[in-house]
Amino acid sequence: MPIEKRRGILPERMELESAALGRIVYVDLFFPPVETAPGSLSVLLINDGQDMEELGLPDMLDDLYERNRLRPLLCVGIHAGGQRKMEYGTASTPDYLGRGAKASAYTEFILRELLPALSRQYAPNGFSELAFAGFSLGALSALDIVWNHPHIFNRTGLFSGSFWWRTVDKGDAAYSDEEHRIIHRHIREGQYQPGLKFFFECGTDDETEDRNSNGVIDSIDDTQDLIRELDAKGYEAGRDIFYLEIAGGKHDVATWARAMPQFLEWGWGK
Repeated sequence: MPIEKRRGILPERMELESAALGRIVYVDLFFPPVETAPGSLSVLLINDGQDMEELGLPDMLDDLYERNRLRPLLCVGIHAGGQRKMEYGTASTPDYLGRGAKASAYTEFILRELLPALSRQYAPNGFSELAFAGFSLGALSALDIVWNHPHIFNRTGLFSGSFWWRTVDKGDAAYSDEEHRIIHRHIREGQYQPGLKFFFECGTDDETEDRNSNGVIDSIDDTQDLIRELDAKGYEAGRDIFYLEIAGGKHDVATWARAMPQFLEWGWGK
C-alpha cells in the first residue's frame, strides 16, 4: 500500500530476515496521520526500537501532530538483537575488547536490506530525506553510519552517545584521548560533507566517571570534544550542530524522553 494513504501513529510491525546479521530483525513503523505527496516524506531510523513504547514515542508524535508542530515523518524503530554490543559500534574498528565486531554487518543490514524494503513497500517514489538517531551505544552506531554515508543521510540525533569507544583501555598507561577514541579520530581523519546536521544530548548526571579529573564527567567531555572535531571540519553551532545539556539528566530512557520532542522539532518542526 502506498505510504501516502496510511493513517495513524500506533506502530505497524515489520519482520526482516537479515542475511547480513543472520537473524530476524523486528522493525516498528510509526506512520504520520496526514497525507503526503509521493517522494515528500522524511524518514527517521531509530536504534533500540524496542524501547519506543517506554520512551513514549507514540504519544509524543500524537501531541506534536495535534499541535501542528511536526511535518510528516515516518519513524522506524529498529529492535536490537541479543548481540547489541557486537552489532552497534564503529564499522571500521572494534573497541579494545572486540565489541562492535558486527557493526559493519549492521551497516550492511541498514543500507542493503532495511532501506530497500522500506522503499519497496511504502515509498516507491523515494523519501525526501533520511535521518538516523540512537541512544548510548546506539547513538555511536547512528553517527558512524551517517558520517560514512552522507550521500544517503543528512541528519542524526545522538542521545548520551558512547563516544568514549576506544581501542585501548583508559586504564592502560599508553591510553590517549586524542589517539584512541575511535569516532573522534575517524571524524578528524574524514572530510567535511555539506548538508549534515547533528543533534547532541547529554545529561549532567549521565555518569560519574571523570578520567582526566577536570571536574566534567566523561560523557560530556567526549560529546563536547566531538563537537569540537566537527567544528574544525567546518560544521557550525546553530547552523549544523545543536547541543542540549539536561541538568540532572541521566543515562536512561526517561531523560531521553525529555529530549526527544526537542529533537523532533529541531529536525522536522513547522
